[in-house]
Amino acid sequence: MFLGRIRRTPSGPVELVALHPDGGLLSLADLGDDPVAALSAYGLDRLTELAGERSSGPLLDQSAVLFEPPVATCTKICCLALNYRAHAEESGMEVPPEPVLFFKPPSALTGHNRPVVAPARTRHLEHEVELAVVIGQVTRDLPAERWQEAVAGYTVINDMTARDLQLANIARNAPWDQSKGFDTFAPAGPFLATVDEVPDPQALELVLEVDGEVRQRANTKQMVFDLPRLIEDLSDGMTLMPGDLIATGTVAGIAPLKDGDTMRATVAGVGTLVNTVKFRSA
Repeated sequence: MFLGRIRRTPSGPVELVALHPDGGLLSLADLGDDPVAALSAYGLDRLTELAGERSSGPLLDQSAVLFEPPVATCTKICCLALNYRAHAEESGMEVPPEPVLFFKPPSALTGHNRPVVAPARTRHLEHEVELAVVIGQVTRDLPAERWQEAVAGYTVINDMTARDLQLANIARNAPWDQSKGFDTFAPAGPFLATVDEVPDPQALELVLEVDGEVRQRANTKQMVFDLPRLIEDLSDGMTLMPGDLIATGTVAGIAPLKDGDTMRATVAGVGTLVNTVKFRSA
């Protein structure tokens, strides 16, 4: 099933919703506002039954609601750099021998159809479509063969990057987290796709379009380090919490954006995330 978090009005409460086969949204507001918590409390089978029992009820139009990020609580966004060979090559960097981790703060999260706002200090913003893993339970020191125990589902994330700031910091041999961590620089959603919807997360096509032009296209099978390895590596000595996200790396095709560009980030079987760019300097 596909679970989301929406508001009916800008100041209204956040509701848990499920995507109906007809394309509308079925309110599950009485079950809370957190897909990960609902899955933990009820289990996937029971939650699916509860949604099915209400499927004949009124549906909300996706275009008439405001989407929130598909996780209610997130302590960290774990991001993988250079996890696709072609992206490493286009960046002029070697494929790393071990996973390369950086973090985005939870404050960078924003939802589907929300603007990505570049601060005035940057003039060069770039998109990075990625598959994100949603952690479903407290996880530490999990071996690769048990990686699925950690996963509540998957979502789409766009790892927005102020490339001019990042490259300037790299040239100074300084940390470049700030270039990745501004508010709205981690749009995610629209939904959390539960594990039954994604039988093989290593066989998903990723596409990023800007105003209809395809900029990025690849497949998750091309990851340098697959999900079992990533979860084993990240949980080695670090606790992953329910609602944490693992952004598994982007593919070749990164390119600059201009004010007003609309990005469509798609992960097949998971969803399509749409966001429009706004430059404060424009």
